[in-house]
Amino acid sequence: MSFNIEDHPHKRYNPLTGDWILVSPHRSKRPWQGQVEKAVVAERPKYDPDCYLCAGNERAGGKFNPDYKGTFVFTNDFSALLTDTPDGGIDDGELFQAQSESGVCKVICFSENHSLTIPEMGVEDIRKVVDVWCEQYNELGSNPNINYVQIFENKGAIMGCSNPHPHGQIWSSKGIPTEPAKECKTQKAYWDKHGRTLLADYVKAELEKEVRLLAQNDSFVAVIPFWAVWPFEAMIISKRPVQNILQLDDEEKTNLADIYKQLTVMYDNLFETSFAYSAGLHQAPCDGVDYSEWHLHMHFYPPLLRSASVKKFMVGYEMLGTPQRDITAEGAAKRLRELPKIHFKNKF
Repeated sequence: MSFNIEDHPHKRYNPLTGDWILVSPHRSKRPWQGQVEKAVVAERPKYDPDCYLCAGNERAGGKFNPDYKGTFVFTNDFSALLTDTPDGGIDDGELFQAQSESGVCKVICFSENHSLTIPEMGVEDIRKVVDVWCEQYNELGSNPNINYVQIFENKGAIMGCSNPHPHGQIWSSKGIPTEPAKECKTQKAYWDKHGRTLLADYVKAELEKEVRLLAQNDSFVAVIPFWAVWPFEAMIISKRPVQNILQLDDEEKTNLADIYKQLTVMYDNLFETSFAYSAGLHQAPCDGVDYSEWHLHMHFYPPLLRSASVKKFMVGYEMLGTPQRDITAEGAAKRLRELPKIHFKNKF
């Protein structure tokens, strides 16, 4: 018997983190007798008087939102990072170490319309979100006490989103967070060896192979990465190797909005539900160091597996050994790629 990557258990390497993942494609054929949750496609009003992100409403911290239209940014009322945290820490030998961490956390409302999500917004309105990302990256990254700006979105209650109003967050910090720090090392090693960015070569290879390609436009590609952990994990990668979103030109910013919508429409159409995920931009730190090796990209980590009611759990071997998946990246890409391009709510 010869090895077949579509049928036999195997490990795949993630060159961005240096981690491995176990893939067990034969397990996707087993019957499911685990948890099933009721799927709900909620119809929300355009304005919710009880929503602390809607225009004009009082937030949980007691402040009032302005009567905004479009995007609105404010400092998180319950920030995980604070600007006035004093320097210090604990250095009690190798086993007990701690360092203070400071920063600024912000919330970005994508729209005043409470009922919307990114896949239901127009590209021109998503472009306004991209513009806010650029403004905030520039503002926060110019702060001498900020060395990394993490832009992200949690969508759906099962991904810990506490409010369904369309919004994202920015946590900017003095230190470089764990995942971007891993990518700093791997991309630098690849750049030093090849003189090209790791993701420039990866995009070129994926465009040639096409089996994991989801969508593309003139500036970006969306793929299920070869090393994906979550069932329908995806990446958006710039075709031009830029280090951060401030280096995108006007057309590229619009194309980022376009492919953001394309991918999330695929997600919603897969199980005809508002598809949950955590997503975030990874870009170069803003600490004044040259990061020619960095290549702008965006990760999407959605938990849904078999239907709108069955999600993937990281348990057992995945917590104690190695992350594992059943459906292959190629199989997941094929399912998403073959879906209608029009959002399921608009198909009639």
